[in-house]
Amino acid sequence: MPPIQRPPSPAPPPGIKSSTAIKLGTIGVLSALVVAFCAAQDRYGDYEEVGADCVDMSTPQPDGTYPVVDDDYCDDDSHVYHGSHGAYRWYYGGTRTGLRVGGGTTVRPPDAEITTRSGRVVQRGGFGFHSGGGG
Repeated sequence: MPPIQRPPSPAPPPGIKSSTAIKLGTIGVLSALVVAFCAAQDRYGDYEEVGADCVDMSTPQPDGTYPVVDDDYCDDDSHVYHGSHGAYRWYYGGTRTGLRVGGGTTVRPPDAEITTRSGRVVQRGGFGFHSGGGG
């Protein structure tokens, strides 16, 4: 029995191969979706606004409040002495009465815009942008 001969396959058309076009198209669509998502986050960011005070954690008051100190004590770039236990920290969301603050936390809230009482932004919402401040 003679071998079966198959007809020759047609030559591919000149230009871009379909698999390359699909890959490029997919990358383009994904890129557009990422850009649109990021733009929506910036425009419609439902970030919680949280106030922050720099406090001296080494001297808690009997009523559970902490003394408020100058923001420079909590600034990462500051050369102010922080003590052996990092006594100065950002205190988020507390209620300030005079030079004391209480009812907050030292845990940095995620997806929040954190601003000091002096108006300096410590963190913007979203992916945790950080422009100084420790804690």
